[in-house]
Parts: sequence; structure tokens; C-alpha cells
Amino acid sequence: MSTRRRSIEIESEQHGAPIPMGCRIDNIVYSSGISGRDPQSGELPEDGEQQVRNCFANLKAFLVAADVTTDDVIRLTVGLADMKLREYVNEEWLAMFPDPESRPARHASEQKLNGPKTKLQLEVVAVAQS
Repeated sequence: MSTRRRSIEIESEQHGAPIPMGCRIDNIVYSSGISGRDPQSGELPEDGEQQVRNCFANLKAFLVAADVTTDDVIRLTVGLADMKLREYVNEEWLAMFPDPESRPARHASEQKLNGPKTKLQLEVVAVAQS
């Protein structure tokens, strides 16, 4: 059976539920919530700044697994348990998208997130070239 839809998984971000990390249909990619788990150990650090760095590393791994690049990202949604982490998000954001003339849309909001240690999560939408 052939389908246009393909589930996307990354090693560090396995759900405990039957939900994929993301999905791609044709050239459109959506993620589930990408956390700040350590890409190697899968552990969630207490430190919010480290969670931000891990989130962006996991975002890069997700994009690779989805066969897209940062140039294909059209929107990034950032959920923060504490808006004070926004400065660290901005550092990673500028490293990932350094060109002010070519950045995706972004929205950050303060949210109650899953688990008491979770400081942030990212959700991405990308449109592949083909």
C-alpha cells in the first residue's frame, strides 16, 4: 500500500505514545513538540539554557530525518515555561538563521508544558523544494 504520508522519527525524541515526532506529506513537513532532551542520552537536563541548546540540536536532527534543511523552514513555534529563556532561544535562532532577509516566521509564548522539568518545546513547519 502506497501512501503520500510518512512519519518522521529521531532517536532522542521518542514518544511514549503512538505518535510520531513529525509527518511529511509530499513537500510539507510538520513536527510534534521537539523537546530539550540531550541528543545522546535522551535525558532532560534541569538547566533551561542547556534545554534550549538541545532543542535546536534536536530540531536540526528532525529536519535531516525529514529530508529538509533550515532553508525550508517557514515557521517555528516556541513554547516556553519561562519567558526569561527567550534570550537563549534568540542566540540559537540567530545561529540557525543568521540572514535577517531570510528568516522563517516565529512565535514564542509562555505555556504550561508537559512535565515539571520541561522548560521549552519547538514545533516546526517546513516546505521542501520538491
